[in-house]
Formats: sequence, structure tokens, C-alpha cells
Amino acid sequence: MGRQRKRVVTGEATPPLRKEEKPTALLRKEKKKKLDIGKIFINISIGLCIFSLVWFFYALYMRSSLAKRVVTLHPSPPVLDANSTSAQVAPERFWGSYRPQVYFGMKTRSPQSIVTGLMWMRQFADVDVNLRHTCEQGDKLQSYGWLMHDGLSFGVQEIRDSDFTLTTEFVKRLGGEHGGDWTWRITAKQHSSAPHAPVISLMFYAAGDTQGSLEAHIEEKNRLGSLTGFSEELGNFKITFRKPVAGESSSVKYASYNYLQTVTPGLEKLTDIVRNSLNRRFVYSPPSGNKRQYIAVDTYKPPHHQHQQKPDDPRKESDFLLHQVTVQTPFQIEVLFESGSFRNRPNQLVGTSMTEELEKRKAEFDVKFEKTFGLQGKGFSQAQVKFSKAALSNMLGGVGYFFGQSVVQSVYNEYPLLYPEGTLFTAVPSRSFFPRGFLWDEGFHQLLLSKWDPQVTREVTAHWLDLINMEGWIPREQILGDEARSKVPGEFVVQRNENANPPTLFLALQELVEQLSTNPESASVTLPFLRRLFPRLQTWFAWYNTTQTGPLPNSYRWRGRDKDTNLFLNPKTLTSGLDDYPRASHPSVDERHVDLHCWMALSSGIMASVARLLEEPHQEYERTHLVLSDNNLLNELHWSDQLRAYCDYGNHTQAVVLQQEKVYVPPGQPRHQFPVARLVRSVRRAPKLQHVNALGYVSLFPFLLRILAPDSPKMEHILNDMKDPEKLWTPYGLRSLSKSNPLFMMRNTEHDAPYWRGAIWININYLAVRALHHYGNTEGPYREKAATLYQDLRTNIINNVYRQYAETGYIWEQYNDSSGRGQGSHPFTGWSALTVLMMAEQY
Repeated sequence: MGRQRKRVVTGEATPPLRKEEKPTALLRKEKKKKLDIGKIFINISIGLCIFSLVWFFYALYMRSSLAKRVVTLHPSPPVLDANSTSAQVAPERFWGSYRPQVYFGMKTRSPQSIVTGLMWMRQFADVDVNLRHTCEQGDKLQSYGWLMHDGLSFGVQEIRDSDFTLTTEFVKRLGGEHGGDWTWRITAKQHSSAPHAPVISLMFYAAGDTQGSLEAHIEEKNRLGSLTGFSEELGNFKITFRKPVAGESSSVKYASYNYLQTVTPGLEKLTDIVRNSLNRRFVYSPPSGNKRQYIAVDTYKPPHHQHQQKPDDPRKESDFLLHQVTVQTPFQIEVLFESGSFRNRPNQLVGTSMTEELEKRKAEFDVKFEKTFGLQGKGFSQAQVKFSKAALSNMLGGVGYFFGQSVVQSVYNEYPLLYPEGTLFTAVPSRSFFPRGFLWDEGFHQLLLSKWDPQVTREVTAHWLDLINMEGWIPREQILGDEARSKVPGEFVVQRNENANPPTLFLALQELVEQLSTNPESASVTLPFLRRLFPRLQTWFAWYNTTQTGPLPNSYRWRGRDKDTNLFLNPKTLTSGLDDYPRASHPSVDERHVDLHCWMALSSGIMASVARLLEEPHQEYERTHLVLSDNNLLNELHWSDQLRAYCDYGNHTQAVVLQQEKVYVPPGQPRHQFPVARLVRSVRRAPKLQHVNALGYVSLFPFLLRILAPDSPKMEHILNDMKDPEKLWTPYGLRSLSKSNPLFMMRNTEHDAPYWRGAIWININYLAVRALHHYGNTEGPYREKAATLYQDLRTNIINNVYRQYAETGYIWEQYNDSSGRGQGSHPFTGWSALTVLMMAEQY
């Protein structure tokens, strides 16, 4: 048997492992594992840092991008071509009374126009310097306003000052390449009650707006006989100041002359420049009568502000020339503008030539007015027809052309930004108080102007929509240019992009669409206009439909309510257009606003109509319109069984009052060193989510915008509330808030008088009359009741607005619910002029 061999291993023998020891390979493996975890941790940390940096810079980029959106215009092609308002494209509209903020003045529809205007002053008066220029309620004129104005070629205005009347007339004549010629005629007559014939100084001026040049031509030592000028838009031109004559005769009257030649840093400075150039050293020396010192322009002396370092104005200075003529009434003066490119004019537009041309235009105006509105055929008196012509003419004469930049802000901007420069051709609510564009007013203005001249409505609507930004937002108050900004309190200058205004321009579009059926020839201009407008309309509607949504599906909420609830009896909602109308006492995201719901129902229906006309996709707009017009949804969201009316919904309590706050003054301390006690709001019962018990204009919106079905049982409650004198009915129109409401005619703050809390407003009354006319001519159980109410309400409004005009010389912003007296700003020939459509029964 063989022997077993023993295995030999070279080298040291491996010592036996202890129980607690591990193999080296395992150690290395564990060490590697720890290193891997560390690397992973480090990589994750680095990744998180990179991600955080990327996210940080992306957030910065997005915030910067979002911040720029508010001042980025809509990307679609503008509705209007860049030269659409030029003398070459629209010569008949180039010159016009497009300076509604002054008593009498003209400019062109170009961004930096040469402007012309009139100032005047009564000499030897009790008030030392009573200079008139910009329309001011503080001037306390007996009346002023256009009696006739066709919006194109002529206008006649009457201004009644203390003891004399100025009649301002202008007429245009086309010719050449720069808009042609025009002539002014100013006629001054004393009132029959004046004991002495007043001596008046008229001051005619021309001024550049950052461009153009003017040259004075002096005659007889100190009379500015004429001026010549040049600008890019006007080419060469000449303005001649003719001597005053005695009324209609041709005999020249004695007059004293002065002139001022200087520069201006801005059009808003013109009044101050003239005021600071006045001197009493001149002598008025008529052939018969006593010599008297009078006040006239001399050398401009800028006011000296002691201890005040005035920064240099960065704006370019422009030429400013003024011709002053001082003469005793009665007299007549003509000012003639002649375009250098009008080479074959038949004669000068002065004297009998101007008279003949003016009479021709007046006759054409009368014929067109009757053809358009038919008031004589409806049996109105000559005085009432004259009033209605003045109402329309004042709206046409209140159309302005503005250029400048809005000041806007979004939540992504730390400070306000300047909006891109833009132009706006628009009517204004009031020449004295609101001589600028307001988005929700303009839709009402165009309801009247579209009947007279649809082209004006197309151009105005296009100008507004061309100001839309990429978000679909239009600044609701247009304060363009320094002249416009000088009339606006600082708190209202900045426009915020979450804030809306009622989209009333859809009412004007609805009118243009309806005109297609009655006037098929208008399709050739209206359809191309709508096609260019449509991309902007889509974005505009979508902006409302996304930014103004409410807490529930298909509900809506106005943004921009006042947030300082401590100072307001009921925080205002300026964005709704109804300012201090009572909403939920405690603003919250839970609010639902019935008027905005109805505006969206109306707008979606008009969007569907426009889309169908253009053969664009319209189904989504129709679905939205059907949903929002569904009376069951409307009832579910806004009907209050308790009030038996449509209402807002929100966090609300009625138990709120304004009371004097308590200011603690330590014993022995002087009271004047401590804050003045204010009126602050006291909440006596906690608010809760509920319908807002405020019966008034907001409650009527389903009816006003004709969303309500003719056979709806809610109609009976609405008609009864309208007819109830203890609620909305007055002999002068519907009051804005029920007489039985606790906030009726209550001040909203210590300093804010009631505004939409009882007064009668013509725009809402027009919608009410229009709705009554609709339901009074539509089959339904309430047809007869609506028809009767229509006749009564229409008659009351027309009679009162006319009576107040006859008594006061003005159409007013609002009317007192207990007396019918006109109140607020005046003249207010914005939406108050809708009285003309009620007279004509054109809805």
C-alpha cells in the first residue's frame, strides 16, 4: 500500500482568524462602499446646488420675463396702419378740435402736433386776472359747449361768461397734401343786462409739441399780424390774425395789441407761461373814452421758487407765439390757417366766403341729424331738438387725440414702468373733469357715435385695442401726455394689470355687427376691420375669462378692490366702474360679482357672432355664452331668496359704521402734537359668507344686459323693484341704490361723498330703457308691464335731462334722486348724451 504524501506550502503560514477580525478584502469593500456613499452624497449636494442655481436664475429670468409682459404690446399686427391718421390717408379728419381739455383749440391727429388755442380775459374786472384757457369748473362759466359739430368739418360753440358771450366757430376746407385750410371766427357780445360794454382780451396762440418751428411777423410795432411755420406733418403753413370788426360789418374796431414770443417745455405749461408774463403797464386808449391801464402779455418771467432747487426739465423746448387783442364788445375776429401745399385755393376762407361755407355745413348737419335720429318726426319741440343736437355735438367736439405713455405696474414689478408710447383717438366723459380716455365710458360713447358716423367708432375701437398688451390687458384709464397727466391726481396715475373695467366696447361692436343687416354696404369696411381686430379681441376676452374668475366654476370676481378696510364704510371697487356701490363688506377671494358675470355672458355672445361672421371657430364662445346665459346657473350663483333680487356674494356684514377713532393724549400733553382723530370703520357684527343685501344697479344687470329670459319668474320682482318709489323709481330716472338700503346716500369715508349710492346715472338708465324696450316687444308674461314701464321711464329721463340743461346750461354727470337737479362734473357729455338715443328710440 503506498504512502500518502504530505502537502507542502511555501512561505509563512496564515495565522488562524480571530472571531472579531474580518478579511482585508471585506475591509476594502466596506471602505469602498463608504467612499461611494460619500461620493453619492457629494454628487447629490453638487446636483442640488446646481439645480438651486439653475432654478434661482430661471426664477429670476421668469420674474424678469413676467415683469416685462406688462409693457410688451400684443404680437398681432396693429389694427390701424402706422399712417392711418395722416393727412395723406385721412385728410378730412387730420385737423380737428382734438383738444377737449381747452375751451377752444385745434390740433392734428399726429403724435407731436403744432397746437393752436384761445385764451381770454375780462379787462377792468373785479377779479384781477381771470384768465380762461383750460376747461375748469372753478371758472364758474354760466355755460359752454358745442351747439353744432359734425365731427369732421365745422363746429359752433357758445361760451357764456359773466357779462358777455363768446361764439367760437370753425370751418375746414380740404386742399393740398397737409389737410388743407381752416378758419376760426370769434364773436363777442355783451349780455343785455350788462350796464357797460365789457372790454375783453382775446389771446390766440400756436405752440409746438417738441417739434416744428414758428416765426413771428410783427406789424405796427406790437401787433402780431401773422406767423409762419414748418413741421414734418404740416409742411409750410401760415396763420393770419385779422383785425377785429364791429359785428357782421366790415368796419375795423379800435383795439390794443400785444404779443408774446417765447418757448415752452410742455403744453401743460402754457397757461402758467401766459399768467407769468402779464403786466399792467399798458394803456387802453380808445378814441372816445377814458384812458385806462390794462393787463397784457409782456416778457415771460419764470416764477422764482425761493430755497427750492428745480431740476432741469429734460424735455425739448418748443416755440410758443401768442397774439393778444384787447377790444370792447361787440366785435368779431377771424384767424386763418393756410397750408403751404394748398396752391390752387379759389379764395381765402374769410368774411362772406366763410359765412357761406359755414351756413352750408350747418344746413347739411341739420338734414343729417333729422335723417339719423328723426326727432322732429317724433314730435319734439325745436328747443328739445336743439338740445339733442348740442348733446351729440358736445360728444363729437369732445373727441380728442392723445399721445404718450401710461404708467403701469404688475405684481412682478417693484416700481411702476412706462408703457410703450401710443396714440389714442377717443371721446372723453367730461372736458372739465375727465378730459382723457376711460375704457368703460368709451363703449357707451360709441353707442351714440356709431349711429352718426360708424367710421369714428371703428377708428376709436381700433385705437383702444391697439393699446392691448401681450397678456390681453388694456390700461383702463388712459393718461397720455403731460397735458393729460396734469389734470389727474397722483393716486390714479399708475394702472395695475390685474385690474379690469367693464368691456363695454363689445356693445359698440354689437352695434357695428347689427348694422351689417340693416346696411349691407357697410360690410366692405366693417368685415376687414373685424378681421384685423379679431386676434386682439380673442386675447382680450381670454384675459377677462382667466384673470377675473371667481371661486366657483363659471363665476367671476372683480379684482382691484380697496384693501384698507379700516377707512372705508364699504371698500370701493373702482374696476367695476361703479366705484363705491356696496359690495361685500370684507373683500375676499370668495366673492362673486353678478354684474361681471353678465358682462362676460354678453361678451361671449358677441365674440361668437363676430367669429361666425369671419368664419372663425366660434363653438367655444357659443358654449361659454350658453353656460353663462343659463338662468338656472345665474339663480344658483346670485339669486337671493331673502332679498328676492340678484346679488353679489361674499364675506359680508351689514353692521358697519364710521366712527371717530380714539387718540390717547397723556395728561398734560398738548393735543396738537398727536394725530388728528379720523373716522374709521367699526364692525359691530362679524361678517359671514352670504348674499350682499344691496338692491340697486348691480341687481338689475341680468335684466339690463338682457340675459334674463322673457318668461323668467324673476322678471316680476325686478320690474316691481324698478317701479317702487321706496326702492329705485324716481320721477327723474332709476336711482343707483335702493332708498331702503342702509348705505343709501352714506359717505364712504370721512372725505368721500356718496357717488353710486342713490344718484341717477344716465348710462345705466339707458341700459334699463333699452332692456324695457326689448322685453316690451318680446313675447312673454311681462311684456305689457315692461312696455308701460318703458314709456314712463323714458319720458322721465328725457324731460329731466332736458329741463336741467335748459335751466343750468349743462348736461351733468349724474342727477339728484329727490330733485332731479344735475350734479357732479359738468359739462358731462359722455354717456349722459345717450339721452339722444332714448329720444330717437334707437337701441
